[in-house]
Order: sequence, then structure tokens, then C-alpha cells
Amino acid sequence: MTHPPSGERRSPGPAKHRPPLPVRDGLNPTRIVLPHDPDVVVRFPYALDYLLDRFRDDSDRLLEKVALGEVVTGHGEPLTPTTPYEPRGFLYLYRDPPAHEDRIPFEPEVLHRDEDLLVVDKPHFLATMPRGRWVRETALVRLRVTLDLPELSPAHRLDRGTAGVLVLTVRPEVRGAYQEAFARREVRKVYEAVAPLPPSDGRLALGEPVTLSSRIVKRRGVTRAEEVPGEPNAESLITLSAVDETRGLGLYRLEPHTGKTHQLRLHMASLGLPILHDPFWPELRATDPDDFDRPLQLLSRSLELTDPLSGLPRRFESRRVLSEWGPSTPPDVPDAQVPGAT
Repeated sequence: MTHPPSGERRSPGPAKHRPPLPVRDGLNPTRIVLPHDPDVVVRFPYALDYLLDRFRDDSDRLLEKVALGEVVTGHGEPLTPTTPYEPRGFLYLYRDPPAHEDRIPFEPEVLHRDEDLLVVDKPHFLATMPRGRWVRETALVRLRVTLDLPELSPAHRLDRGTAGVLVLTVRPEVRGAYQEAFARREVRKVYEAVAPLPPSDGRLALGEPVTLSSRIVKRRGVTRAEEVPGEPNAESLITLSAVDETRGLGLYRLEPHTGKTHQLRLHMASLGLPILHDPFWPELRATDPDDFDRPLQLLSRSLELTDPLSGLPRRFESRRVLSEWGPSTPPDVPDAQVPGAT
């Protein structure tokens, strides 16, 4: 792979289609695709009829939005009762966020900011972007509002329970270049985790990396990902980097070479070493979403990449610590240590 000379910026390429409605209060408009099924096309000569039929429970509120001009077509034209149904066409509107969201009492810390990138240290318990019960109380929406960056978008994601380095793009024009770098696995990610010590006669020995490969699938509607027979599609490099014999715990360095859902958590559990305070493994447990006393002991410690626009190397490192361990050995220092040792 070639890169432009140092300091020279590569063109990010053409921008993708942008919604005709801007970000509002940190939230993107919702896009609805009009089906092209012949039966649907025959039933609904007008787009509004389809919309009201699809969201029958919200029909009164939808009519209010239409009256206010807050529902538009993919061409940016306000939806009216006589707007023709366009198969494969788009409608855009703002969905109402929950009337109330309990405050997540932790803030993302800015590690780096320039005209293209915002890199933050995400805390535990704060989701990367809106999903489920969390909309405003997410890293993306908070940062858009507090930093006045309405076009901010994640280049990748961290689970709500995982803390550490999170990269976001500032401008839509550069978003694709960085997202593709993650998709092509050109980004080196190092995580840290606290988990039980392995058996003395097991696969893991202090300071000796072990590669774990398996096939991981995440089924729609199923909470946890799972390992299944078949060709491996997930690979992690796992190293026991420090030990606490008194508590029977180890500090692990985890390097995912792929990016499957729950990959690191599942690979650790499959070794019989579930990450401390993981509500998914070794068994699925009900948790109180407002209980912040037992954060998952998983941290995105560092992230390295060759910048796809400038060709320069970039590295970002978390300043956070795992509460069950405390300050750790820097991830690039090979000598593992026992906590408190000098």
C-alpha cells in the first residue's frame, strides 16, 4: 500500500449522499426507504398514506410533523398529502427522543482534535451512539452538542460497557476514508482487561502471547454472540502481561485482528477467563442499567494507524485505568510486572 509523501494530504474522494435535513440537537434525521414491492406500490399511491399505515400508533404525531414541514423526501421537498409514492425513494424525519433519559454521570475526555478527527477517551457505561433506551445520553450526541460539531460521526464503535480510545470524524468529506481504514483492518488496536488467572498448566503463561481463532456469529434478536463450528472469522492475540496472585487476577493485553461483535469478551470466556464484571459471560445476567459500581474491566488502551489522508503515522492512548487493577504497564513495554513491584 502506498501513501502520499509526508505532509501531503490525499483527497478524501467524493462525498456520499447527504440527508436533506440537518442534524438537530445532536441527532440525525431518520431515513425511511419506500418498498418497491408491487403490492405495496398498488396500495399506496401517496407516500403519506404508506407512512401513516406503517406507523399507525404514531399517526397523529406524524401528521403534526408533516404540517410543520418536518418530513421531507429524498429530494428535500416537504411531504404533502399528494406527494406521489416513489418506489425505493426516501423519506426523512426527526423521531422524537425519549421524554426523559437518566443522566450517565461520566464524560468523554478529548485526547485529540483537528479539522478531520476527534479522538476521545470514552468512559464505561456511555454508549457510542444512539441505540435502544439511550439517545441523548451517548458519546456521539453529547459531543455534537457540547463541541458544536453537528457532522461528527464515529469511525468505529465501542460497546457501552467498554471504555477507552474512540475515533470520530469531524467532516463528512473525510468520513469514508477513515471508516474504510477500520474496515480493511489497517488500524492496530490494543485493549486491556482484568480477568482470573489461568491455570498454571494452561495455555497462557506470563508474557507469552497466544493466538485464538474461532467462528463467531451474532444472531438478530439474540443478546450474545456465540462461537459456532466452521471456518474461523475472528482472531485475537491474548497475552497475560501482569499478575496479582493475592486476588487471583491477571492483567491481559488483547489485540483483535478482526472486529466481530463481542469478540474479545467471547474469546476470553472461551478460555475459561471471563472478563471481570462481564454481564454476558460466563452466564447471561440481568443488570441494572443505572448501577455504575461494577464497570466491565475492558479498556481500549491504544489505537494506531497510518493516516489515510496524510500518510503519516498516528497513535492515540487512553489515560483511563481499570478500577480493579489501577495504573498499568504501558501496552508497548514488553516486561510484565506484578502490581506494586519496582
